[in-house]
Amino acid sequence: MDSLGVLFLSELIGTAMLVLLGCGVVANVALVKNKGFGGGFLMVNFGWGLAVFAGVTVALASGAHLNPAVTLGLVANRTEEFGNPDFGTVPVGFLSVIAYIGAQLIGAIIGAVVCWLAYKQHFDEEPQPAAKLGVFSTGPAIRSYGWNLATEIVGTFVLVFVVIGFGRQGDASGLAALGALPVALLVVGIGASLGGPTGYAINPARDLGPRIAHAILPIQGKGGSDWSYSWVPVVGPIIGGLIAGWAAIPLLPLIG
Repeated sequence: MDSLGVLFLSELIGTAMLVLLGCGVVANVALVKNKGFGGGFLMVNFGWGLAVFAGVTVALASGAHLNPAVTLGLVANRTEEFGNPDFGTVPVGFLSVIAYIGAQLIGAIIGAVVCWLAYKQHFDEEPQPAAKLGVFSTGPAIRSYGWNLATEIVGTFVLVFVVIGFGRQGDASGLAALGALPVALLVVGIGASLGGPTGYAINPARDLGPRIAHAILPIQGKGGSDWSYSWVPVVGPIIGGLIAGWAAIPLLPLIG
């Protein structure tokens, strides 16, 4: 397990970069007096895709999971090692899974805090608490917990199933197996096609980490953190990732 510390740091930095740039594009679009104010949902889609591109690029050592749903989906798919053979690997087990998910959550909190620092003046000028929360975490267009959960399950299934499919062609286990540019385009596609109902968290760390940051940061007039909804973008992606991991075992050998 000598490589576990390096892989932990890789996941932490990669997820922090992902969340910094992803929350950053939402802040640019949603907070008043920004140059990108009102840029629209498609700008958010592309911004998150490029955020994933950056996160994957700097987290090659760990395989760039950057997402507990990806990590657990790989476990369900019977992956035996995490990491990248060029940098080091660790066997899949309780300790490595906890280390990956812990790094992802901590990295997401750090990325969200840095985003707030970058947009501090605009948070202060923004009068709407909902716009401030929307920078950090997702929320439904129509609040219906069952259907919101279903949307997150479907979106995350697509992400993890495609990642596992590409991973069968390479050595790395995670988003890095897909490659930085293809996975960025995949995330843009998921957002454009399936992101409307819930804002497509498709990543428990991406939503929970920034939501925690929103709760603890001294943001003027921020309002509540909508904890009543917070379980949906955690549970939905985990279910979707696990189903994708299990489904890939019999299906991908037949169609891939």
